[in-house]
Amino acid sequence: MEVFVARQPIFNRREEVAAYELLYREKSISTYSQFNGDQATVDVLINSFLNIGIEELSSGHPCFINFTFSLLQKKIPGYFHPGEIVVEILETIEPSSELVAICKELKRQGYKMALDDFDFQEHNPYSYELFKYVDMIKVDFVNTSALNRKRIETISKEFNLTLVAEKIETREEYLEARKLGYSLFQGFFFSQPVTIASEDVPSFFISYYQILRALFEKEPNFRLISERIENDLSLSYKLLKLINSPAFRPKRKIQSIRQAIILLGLKEIQKWIYILSLRENTGPVYRIKDEVIKLTLIRAKMAESLGEKLTGGPAPNYFLAGMFSLMETILSVPMEKILNKLSLEDDICDALCGKESIMHSVLLLIISVERADWDKTDALMLKLGLPLNSLHRIYYDACSWSEKILSEEVELIQG
Repeated sequence: MEVFVARQPIFNRREEVAAYELLYREKSISTYSQFNGDQATVDVLINSFLNIGIEELSSGHPCFINFTFSLLQKKIPGYFHPGEIVVEILETIEPSSELVAICKELKRQGYKMALDDFDFQEHNPYSYELFKYVDMIKVDFVNTSALNRKRIETISKEFNLTLVAEKIETREEYLEARKLGYSLFQGFFFSQPVTIASEDVPSFFISYYQILRALFEKEPNFRLISERIENDLSLSYKLLKLINSPAFRPKRKIQSIRQAIILLGLKEIQKWIYILSLRENTGPVYRIKDEVIKLTLIRAKMAESLGEKLTGGPAPNYFLAGMFSLMETILSVPMEKILNKLSLEDDICDALCGKESIMHSVLLLIISVERADWDKTDALMLKLGLPLNSLHRIYYDACSWSEKILSEEVELIQG
């Protein structure tokens, strides 16, 4: 499933890129539907940080991101590093004592804030209070009246705020804004928003709340958290992409989800599970078909069981290989391209890319069972040195385990 984020540069007075604004896009073209504001922001955050990678989008520059009042109340900006984002407060948010308190706290934590298309209200005392804590005011250079622009420009000098001129479409407008004291500039004169695409694995289940409950316990149940994430391809994929980002990239490659969780830390996982859970509440969620879910689980469990017999011990790397073996089909992207974005161990990558190995033979064996190709199944069992009579029990146990996982999730959703 393709996902999109639009990126528009913001330039300084030297006409150099100083920041980017990240914008919600439903499709690859630069248009968007009138979606719920919470959903749009959450999708931008998930797609920017988990699916595309913030370093690829930002090139080290801060990113302006719109936040609704609801997301500000939930303290969502606080989940991100102050150097990565500029909190853009939408023009639809009415200045209030609560908004002032939120901005004061964000300021204390080191965040930069911008008022977007701010409509100055002289009768509202909280308008003045906001100026004490924000850093920038974005002004629509086309649609803001000359009177309101003059007021904002005067106030910005009084509070030493940076002025950002939006919708600059001609050089004449750019030069006028410079003359009036604007420091940052954004608009079609410089660059239209460019839409960047990536791939996302649709959600498996609504298991986020159970994981969140476990994460917020005084003594988190690490085994339960690991199992829940490990059994969900979508969560596993996002976690592995996150750990491959420059902020977390491990020295050693990953051979299990449990290892990835330890390296990331429960706080980082708590943050992203919470943000992913918000998306469940704000808009439609794309899901993998039940049969694909079942097949990935069966493959993962069969690979793990076969790996344990072959190695004589735990085989979490075989589990990951089985789980990710359908990724190419789900994403419609070549396996090599998918694996380039993940820090998986070489033996897992080699097996998934078809290189001859014991693990690859295990994957071929599982596929031969799915296809009821018994001649190939027998040949692979002999090649691996496994007793032919053990395969039926392994397959039966994997099917029973996957049914149990699926039934537990259905109960969780319905309950």
